[in-house]
Amino acid sequence: MNAAPASAIDGAAPPSRNAVTPVTAAPDPNSIARAECPIRLLVFTSLYPNAVQPRHGVFVEERLRHLVDAGRIAATVVAPVPWFPFRHRRFGRYAGFAKVPRRERRHGIEILHPRYPVIPKLGMGIAPNLMSRAMLPVLRSLQASGVDFNLIDAHYFYPDGVAAARLGKSLGKPVVITARGSDVTWIPRYARARRQILWAAANASAIVAVSQALKGKLINLGVDPSNISVLRNGVDLDRFAPGDREALRAKLRLGGVVWLAVGNLVELKGVHVTLAALAKLPDVTLLVAGQGPEETRLRQLADRLGLAMRVRFLGTIPHARLCEYYSAADAMVLASSREGMPNVVLEALACGTPVVAAPFDGVTELLDAPEAGEIASERSADAIISAWQRLRARAPTRAATRSVAERLGWQPVVEAQYALYQSVLSAAPRQASGTRP
Repeated sequence: MNAAPASAIDGAAPPSRNAVTPVTAAPDPNSIARAECPIRLLVFTSLYPNAVQPRHGVFVEERLRHLVDAGRIAATVVAPVPWFPFRHRRFGRYAGFAKVPRRERRHGIEILHPRYPVIPKLGMGIAPNLMSRAMLPVLRSLQASGVDFNLIDAHYFYPDGVAAARLGKSLGKPVVITARGSDVTWIPRYARARRQILWAAANASAIVAVSQALKGKLINLGVDPSNISVLRNGVDLDRFAPGDREALRAKLRLGGVVWLAVGNLVELKGVHVTLAALAKLPDVTLLVAGQGPEETRLRQLADRLGLAMRVRFLGTIPHARLCEYYSAADAMVLASSREGMPNVVLEALACGTPVVAAPFDGVTELLDAPEAGEIASERSADAIISAWQRLRARAPTRAATRSVAERLGWQPVVEAQYALYQSVLSAAPRQASGTRP
């Protein structure tokens, strides 16, 4: 699609010489054909990778990339970033926001990162209003520059989905909102946020949940089940495939039993539970791929438990290299308290690596075959150990585990998502306008 002028992004001046260099890509040979696609998406979400956070919301990018690669839609991404003026590392993750480029191109898709105001710890209830007010002139500038769209595709219900529903009202565009996890399992505990989520759900043309468990959560909140479609995440079966395990273990200097944990280092991911289990298994090494606010505490815990020699904190691993670690591991361990549809499980299975998981909602939708792994009876170190011992005794082959993933590729997801967009657009002229919150 046509590129937007710099003025469309926040009215900001061109980046200074200190700005992060945007990710670039070769021109897309299908761009002209895609410009003629009847479905022109405006993907709206703060949960999207960028040059500073390449793994942030990668599952949203993966779905969109496969839709675009199929040649049946055109898309521009607006991925808002909290405004912050300073880049010094003493400001932590807020400094990272300041470093995100105003625009970039990934996989041939144009991505804009306009800023919006955020009030830390105080502004949760008004976050959708702040986001939508800041983004409305951005979207209007896009339209004025020739980058039009006929459907807003929003990911994460709060604040993104609520803001998208407001924008859809203002611009007269249908909106599809995808629920992805804590946006419907945790945030609705706050009454004001819950009311706004329900308003957005009532005013969305369609709602997507990435698991049956999340659909159940939405229904329990009071969302009309007839408007909810379950479209799980998929996995790239070409990128993620079993590698030469022995060669990879030699390359990575690994021996004995190896566990792998992949994800943001936050409390809900349960790496502390995995470390407690590791302390009782002297023959196991743990690889931790990811970064986050809990990293220092987890390193200290590993030291206290005497695990420093058996735990490797790897930092963020590029997505293209994760397959090496999946293939080298004996199991991936995910001790989360809650999840939506974790891509790391799909990726591990595609590499032939079984999974040991805590019993979070929806886990049985992924680990639904003996070859896929084991589900612990509870979220505790002893239960994780018992699940591992059951898996080890069963010893599924890597080929058998891979076969579970082969029904989880992207093609059926792309077909179903495209059909949903078509349905929404065909119904859009007949839909009556809803009420404002």
